[in-house]
Amino acid sequence: MASGTQPSPLERRRSRAIRDRFRINNRIRAREVRLIDENGTQVGIVPLREALAMAEERGYDLVEVAPNAVPPVCRLLDYGKFRYEQSKKEREARRNQKQSELKQIRLMPKTDDHDVAVKANQARRFLLAGDKVKFNLRFRGREMAHPEIGRKMLDEIAEQLSDIAVIEQKPLMEGRVLSMLLAPTAKVLKAAQQAQKAAAQRQAAANAQSAPAPAAPVATPANEDEEEDLVDEDELDEGDDLIDEDEDYDDDDEDEDDFDDDERERRRRR
Repeated sequence: MASGTQPSPLERRRSRAIRDRFRINNRIRAREVRLIDENGTQVGIVPLREALAMAEERGYDLVEVAPNAVPPVCRLLDYGKFRYEQSKKEREARRNQKQSELKQIRLMPKTDDHDVAVKANQARRFLLAGDKVKFNLRFRGREMAHPEIGRKMLDEIAEQLSDIAVIEQKPLMEGRVLSMLLAPTAKVLKAAQQAQKAAAQRQAAANAQSAPAPAAPVATPANEDEEEDLVDEDELDEGDDLIDEDEDYDDDDEDEDDFDDDERERRRRR
C-alpha cells in the first residue's frame, strides 16, 4: 500500500477506540441480545448464536450498539461502513466544538468586596462562553504571612460560580501567587457550543442575504425591427420619388427639344 493512502497514527487510534467501544460478532459476550435487523426492524430478544447465524446468512456483521442495555442491543450492519460513519460524526462534532480558551483574572488580598464581585461577574461571562478561568491572587511582603485570606477569597468566588463551574484545580500556592482554575460544567459548555453554531449559521444566512442581486437584462422593444423596416421603406419611397421627378424633368427637356426643331424647320421653309 502506498504511504500516501495509509491512515495516520491518530486515525488508527480513533479507529481502535471505535472498535473497542462497539463489540462485533464473536466478541459479543452476552448470551442473548435484543436484535434489530438491517432494515431497522425489531426482531426481539434472541440467543446470541441465533443472531450470529442470521448475520452470517444475510452477509452482515452483528454489532453491539447499546452494551449497557439489558439485554444489550445489537444490529445487523456493514461494520466497515458503520465505523466510517462513526468517525465522520466524531470529526464533525470536533469541528463544531468550541476551542476553550484560558482567561486569567488577577486579585490581591486587599481587593475589596465590590471589586471581587466585579471579577466574579467577569469570570461568569467567560465561563458561559465556554472558557476556563484561572484566578491568580498575588501576595506582597508581609501578606505572605496570611495565605488563609487569599484561600478564603478564592473559596467564596468558587461558591458564587458553583452553578456554572467546577473546580479543575484547587487553590495552589506557586511562589507568591495563589492560583485556582475553574472550568465550565458540561451543560454550560454544550450550551456555549450550540450558541456558537447558531451564531455561525445566522452569520452565513446574513452573508447570503447581503450578496448583490444580479442585474436585470435590458428589455428590447418588440416593435424595434418593425420600426427599422418602416424607416427603410420610407427612405426607399423618398428615393423613388426623387427618381420619378428626375425622369419627368428629362421628359420635359425632350419635349422642348422637339419643339425647337419644328420651329426651325418652319422658318426655313418660309
